[in-house]
Amino acid sequence: MSARTSRQRTSRQDTPEKGTPARARRGLPGGGSADILAAASLWGTTGTVRTFADGASSVSVGAVRIVLGGLVLLALASLTRRGGARGAELRRLLAQRRSRPLILLGAAAIAVYQTAFFVAVARTGVAAGTVVTIGSAPAFTGLVGFVARRSAPSGRWALATAGAVGGCVALIGGGRDAGIEPAGVALALLSGLSYAVYATVASALITRGEDDRAVAGALFAAAGVILLPVLLAWPAGWLLTWPGALTALYLGVVTTGGGYVLFTRGLRTAPATTATTLTLAEPAVAAVLGTAVLGERLGAVALGGLALLAASLLALVLPAGVPRKRVRGRNKLV
Repeated sequence: MSARTSRQRTSRQDTPEKGTPARARRGLPGGGSADILAAASLWGTTGTVRTFADGASSVSVGAVRIVLGGLVLLALASLTRRGGARGAELRRLLAQRRSRPLILLGAAAIAVYQTAFFVAVARTGVAAGTVVTIGSAPAFTGLVGFVARRSAPSGRWALATAGAVGGCVALIGGGRDAGIEPAGVALALLSGLSYAVYATVASALITRGEDDRAVAGALFAAAGVILLPVLLAWPAGWLLTWPGALTALYLGVVTTGGGYVLFTRGLRTAPATTATTLTLAEPAVAAVLGTAVLGERLGAVALGGLALLAASLLALVLPAGVPRKRVRGRNKLV
């Protein structure tokens, strides 16, 4: 292979999507998909960690997570120096009139997603609520993207999403029986739709050139303001205990602050449709931790679903093959 041919192949593989800044290539090996998969893995630990906050209501835990996580993300955005003074990208984003409606829409979607999710799992069970929420998000994201005419889902995405959702269904169907309640399922679907709206808004802001940390800080800080009255109105005595305080710090700083830094960074190169499919790793991680830490058991059907889910996510994470093109008059491939 000639040096010129090698450079051409490398260039095609490493070139980010149209409209994506060059700095998007930073992050975990594997690009944006790996960042998003790492974020979903962090989110998958929340259910297990939540069990250490005795006496805490699900709504209170969700509000604390977003308020604290919003403060962390806002601080990171304010301290980031890129192309100017610290926090310049955040101030520029907030100063743009065209960005404000999207920021408000994304923040409202985060608030609805979080509260609807925790109420849903309280009514229909953690496993069922998680699977319905996360499993419906890719379909809703594809629909939102189609309506907004931002992107048409690819065939690869459709196949991987179908396999991942099927894996989630097998995972819940092969696990313990869950008292599935129609109202809880409806709330979980609302949560999935809200998450899809958030992911689409964040992707729209980032792919047009806004800084990923500024987007995460603005969206979650605004969502924290929306949920602050909920936090103040709900009993929060559990925060005064060591297990409760450590749980809140982990959920706010690690799973929300760290998780959404990874997620928004991944959106630099991964479309929103791919991103929400990759988040289907969350119930898989939750199931593994439930088995290893909480002593829950998975049957053969659930294990098969877990394997199908992992294979489908792997199909999205691995880069697509570089198309081969014959040079006219030669047999050489470039």
